[in-house]
Amino acid sequence: MSDRDLTVYFDGACPLCRREVAFYQRQQGADRIEWRDISLTNAEDVAPGLSRAAALRRFHASTPDTGTVSGAAAFAELWLALPRFAPAGRMMRLPGIRHVLDVAYSGYLLVRPSLQRLFRSRAGPDDCEVCNRDGPS
Repeated sequence: MSDRDLTVYFDGACPLCRREVAFYQRQQGADRIEWRDISLTNAEDVAPGLSRAAALRRFHASTPDTGTVSGAAAFAELWLALPRFAPAGRMMRLPGIRHVLDVAYSGYLLVRPSLQRLFRSRAGPDDCEVCNRDGPS
């Protein structure tokens, strides 16, 4: 963990992931977030309890309060850190909402490889580890 309150782990080799993270990086408050591109490291573990492979499969974030979380919980932490998205982050704390969004995120993971291949074909060839996998992560 750095001196910042939130660390986001993402696959910068993936054009779809890179584009989404770039959107968030342009938002007010993004300068207070540590953005870690997992594709740039060969380290087996990228954070305590988080392997490189796991970080490439799902969206992860960590804070001193929550530790490392993934999926909808990670998006909630990211959104809470960005003023424009903070209302959505607070909404995710309501009973049942995070569970519903985590189910939706798991559904997205089923189609993500196809979306990434489509996006990669439009963006040009690269070495996206997740894009080249078949099946859900």
